[in-house]
Amino acid sequence: MTEKLDWTGRRLKLDVGPVAHGGHCVARHEGRVVFVRHALPGEVVLAEVTDDPGKGFCRADAVEVFTAAEGRVAPPCPLADMALGHDRCGGCDWQHADHGTQRELKAAVLHEQLQRLAGLDRSVEVQELPGGPLRWRTRVRLAVDRVGRPGFHPHRSHRVLPVQDCPITVRGALDGLTDREWPQGAELEVAADADSAVHLTLRERAPQRRRGKRGAVVSTPVHGSATAREQAAGRSWDVSADGFWQVHPAAADTFARVVARMAQVPAGGVAWDLYGGVGLFASVLAEQAGPAGDVLLVESSRRATEDAVANLRDLPQVSFRAGTVEEVLADEELPAPDVVVLDPPRKGAGRRIVEAVCAAGPERVVHVACDPAALARDVSLFAEQGYRLADLEAFDAFPMTHHMECIALLTRG
Repeated sequence: MTEKLDWTGRRLKLDVGPVAHGGHCVARHEGRVVFVRHALPGEVVLAEVTDDPGKGFCRADAVEVFTAAEGRVAPPCPLADMALGHDRCGGCDWQHADHGTQRELKAAVLHEQLQRLAGLDRSVEVQELPGGPLRWRTRVRLAVDRVGRPGFHPHRSHRVLPVQDCPITVRGALDGLTDREWPQGAELEVAADADSAVHLTLRERAPQRRRGKRGAVVSTPVHGSATAREQAAGRSWDVSADGFWQVHPAAADTFARVVARMAQVPAGGVAWDLYGGVGLFASVLAEQAGPAGDVLLVESSRRATEDAVANLRDLPQVSFRAGTVEEVLADEELPAPDVVVLDPPRKGAGRRIVEAVCAAGPERVVHVACDPAALARDVSLFAEQGYRLADLEAFDAFPMTHHMECIALLTRG
């Protein structure tokens, strides 16, 4: 019987290769792939293996840099310092790279995913949003450790690193929060809205009612209110403080503007807004369709749907369906769309949804994606149905992390 290979804890001198999706770079050692974090392409580093599944790859963290890349900088957050080893915060991936280098890395990942998964050789600039790489995050979730201290998890770990501040979170959002003791195992949802009001929600799991059954999560507003006020697309939005809203203060307005440019709903036309949330994109689609048009918003979260109904009460051309996209698209009585906008979860839309959308025959599909691999897979599925990628924009809506937002236009023919 062959003994399982395990390099965990081993230190390797690595020549770092290209960036890969997920916030790491690719290196090779003794015939195996090493996904190494806290490194940059072209560097020579000493890396410690943190996880070895015993297959053709393992994961490692750079712990010393012998040859630094031109884009390397000192991390602005002390919890990203290389001296901490495995105790670095897992919330950021690229604090050791300057902002321009971060966007270049994300552009390289997007290009590679489109090429590998969709067969498209397409380079796209990842655009910067206003405000710079720090103090942009308006919504953040903290975990609470065993002694009541709030903090963040290291990468691929359930441990909690206590924090006093977070340099990517907007100023004031954590004031008075990190120096208090909180219930063990709870989570803290923080939202700083467009009016600079900070809303704090405590999320705790209720006691078990039956053996082996976990209690339901209970959310309790602690500070501020249960509703946040946001601004985007020329409108004010009242949204649940612990619900979904874009975390970068410039993101919602920017994305709504791009979606409107790509959608081009004809006056009196029909549009579907799938995974519509609180109605951001439905609002711009409704303006294009006009009073004689028809916009259908589909959202699985009943609370988000209720927020959408309240926010868009002045747009009678918008109708609402609370349910999964799969369930709603099975209704054969839906009005045939001229345009479909979809903003699926991180995993993407998938074959079933793509085929259902294409079967409805829209001239244009606008796909909003927060994961380049999921986007590339969906673009490939749309291509099977005769839709081509006509336009694509990408935004660095999450500086210091490996995440980005992409908005794609797919057209028939």
